[in-house]
Parts: sequence; C-alpha cells; structure tokens
Amino acid sequence: MKTRITELLGIKYPIIQGGMQWLSRAELAAAVSNAGGLGVITAATHETKQDLVREIRKTRELTDKPFGVNISMLPEVGPKDKTPAYIEAVIEEKVPVVETSGRSPEEFVPFLKQAGIKLLHKVPAVRFAQKAERIGADAVIIVGFECGGHPGMDDVTTLILVPKAVDSVSIPVIAGGGIADARGFVAALALGAEGVVMGTRFIATKECPAHPKFKEWMVQARETDTTIIQRSIRNAARVIKNSAAEKVLEMETRGASLEELLTVISGRVGRRALFEGDIEGGTFAMGQCVGLINEIKTVKEVIEEIVGSAEAVLTRLQKIWA
Repeated sequence: MKTRITELLGIKYPIIQGGMQWLSRAELAAAVSNAGGLGVITAATHETKQDLVREIRKTRELTDKPFGVNISMLPEVGPKDKTPAYIEAVIEEKVPVVETSGRSPEEFVPFLKQAGIKLLHKVPAVRFAQKAERIGADAVIIVGFECGGHPGMDDVTTLILVPKAVDSVSIPVIAGGGIADARGFVAALALGAEGVVMGTRFIATKECPAHPKFKEWMVQARETDTTIIQRSIRNAARVIKNSAAEKVLEMETRGASLEELLTVISGRVGRRALFEGDIEGGTFAMGQCVGLINEIKTVKEVIEEIVGSAEAVLTRLQKIWA
C-alpha cells in the first residue's frame, strides 16, 4: 500500500489509531505500529511532562516502528495549559509524529519543523483544514459528525467533509468518523483521503486497557447507542448514550454552568468508571461505527482484516464496471 500518508509517516498501511484519553497508552499504540499502522499515545493522559516522557520511552521499548503523540490543546491558553511542556517532551524524545487538536498549533510549528517532527492537525470543518495548511501542518485529519469525541458544531458527515477538504487543501487529508472496517477504509480512499484514523474500533481490541465490560457493551451496541452532549458550552461531544449522558443533557436543557457540568463530564469521573467497568458512571467518547463492531479482536487482526478485505471490496467494484 502506498499513499502520501504512508510515505510521509514511514508506515506500511495508511491506518492511524485515534488519540483517546486514558486508553491510548504504550501497549495499544505499539500494537498498532507493529501491525503496520501508526500508533498514538495521548499526552493528556499524563499529569506531567516527565510522565509523558516515560510513556514515550515505554512505547519505544515495545516497538521499533514509527508512532505519534496526540496533544489535545485547550481552547484557551492559561496557567494550567500543559501544551508547552508536552511539546518539549516530544521534541526532546524525538517522537516522529505529533497529532494536535483543539486550538491552532501555529505557535509550536517552527519548533516541530526544526526537530523534523511531522505535524498532523485534527479538525472538524474544512475552514480549519485550510488554516492548518496555512500554518504549516504536514497533513490534516478531518472528522465527521459520526466520530466519537468532538465532531465540532456543524453536524456535517464524513462523506461530505472528506471530498470537500480534499478539494480545498493540497496537503494530504486523513479521514475520521464512521470508519471501522474495510468498506469504510476503501470508501475514505475513494473520497480522496490518503489515510484513515480510527478510535472506536481500536477500543474493542484485546490490547486496549478499557474494562472488559465496556468492550462487551460495544459488541452488543447499535449505531443509535451514542448521543451528542456539551453543545451548550460549544464543545460538542459524541458519547455513549447512558445515564450520565442523559443527566448532562437534562442539565444543559436547564442552563447548567460549566462548573455544574464538570461534576459529570470531568475526565477524572470518566476515568474511574472506565477502568472499573461502570458503564453508567461517566461520559465516554464513542463513535456511531460502534454498531459495526461485532467482535473483540487483537489489533493485528483488526488491521489485517481491513487490509485483506479491502481487496474483496475493490474486486466487487471492478465487477460492477466489467
């Protein structure tokens, strides 16, 4: 397989693992990289720069392949913003790829370029993809309304966003949102993407540290078992449709403040529930493609099945025009 993304990142397959807080740890990232994709560890999972450095070094012990670090930047710069420290860590440790999201990474681009680090910036809208190109990102990840986590406020699907982004920028476009199997993978490439990012599908793998109860829930879930919360604070998030999400929606309806919402949506609340297997106890990012997941597999099996089955999809398409 050869696309601009495999060439840019030095990977075998144009499949990137999403940066998922608490879950994108060394074991999962290394498994993805060893299987031919690009594994990603999440900076926000770590309290300090040194904690992130240790996770980077642990990942290196588990794989000799390229991997990346996701740095999700807060919309506002403040004293609690750890982004500068995380950037220092990836530069000092010579991490080959950084994925940023949230606010613009423009102030950090010169430092990343100087260190030879490839920058992928993740956005939910075409106008932000164009900005990413202007500030010097090497590639842009665009995620549609289907995605788990933060799909933006525009409610536009991956099917529309990807070709629009491809037509609007010259840097490689990576598609995210709704992709969990070979059909979605081939479709993304057909839309003009040079690769895909998958988060939800990699949660339902044996290497993912999520509690087994979450993985079992995913296998039974339907495509309608997620919902959008946090619109009231302009930070829309697609999460599991559970008691916590319903509580947030009720709070938003009555105009709850951010402080009130944080008692339910706080990452620390979600982390405890995630690792204890409390499905109802917190809000958890999850894409609509959960309805396509029927089995918990190893990361290697997931990637090999996608790549292997892609041939069958292409053969079917060829027969249509035969």
